[in-house]
Amino acid sequence: MPQPMTPVPDDDADRAALDDLIALLAKLPGLGPRSARRAVLHLVKKRGQLLLPLAAAMTRVGDTVRECLNCGNIATGDICAICADDRRANGEICVVEDVADLWAMERSRQFKGRYHVLGGTLSALDAIGPETLRIPRLLDRITGEGVSEVILALGATIDGQTTAHYIADQLTGVTVTSLAQGVPVGGELDYLDEGTITAALRARRAL
Repeated sequence: MPQPMTPVPDDDADRAALDDLIALLAKLPGLGPRSARRAVLHLVKKRGQLLLPLAAAMTRVGDTVRECLNCGNIATGDICAICADDRRANGEICVVEDVADLWAMERSRQFKGRYHVLGGTLSALDAIGPETLRIPRLLDRITGEGVSEVILALGATIDGQTTAHYIADQLTGVTVTSLAQGVPVGGELDYLDEGTITAALRARRAL
């Protein structure tokens, strides 16, 4: 009587899930296919200590974290804690490119107002125009929140400064300033230390 055949392991099937994870990680900033592959193999090796807790944490973030409807910050509800804090309604709004820049400003512990996250900068090469960013929402907030000063804390790059000047041209009836000394040409806020950000904030100048 013939014996039942033992299924042959399918190596392609075993690798499919890993390859999917590697491909996704490779899309993250600073990670390429080789770095992503090393990261995945390390996670599998440390399944209990890293892989499973990471998967659980990512699920929690995916289920609870979203963008603040008011300013674009990261929040666990529709409105972030900074926008909900009445003590920060002092008439100042600091405009930044992304959430990483907002966090950098917060680390300095010098700014006591509210923020507005644009979600990028103007770029003709990437077809990013004013309508792509949160500029219309910023203009609405200036009117609705009684804003007296708009601080343009954008990177000292060509796109950052182009965006800053475009926004300044749209604003009337408010003081418009930008970060001054301490921010090097080509510099991005997320890479600056707290002392540099503090100096730039204190020495901001009118546009």
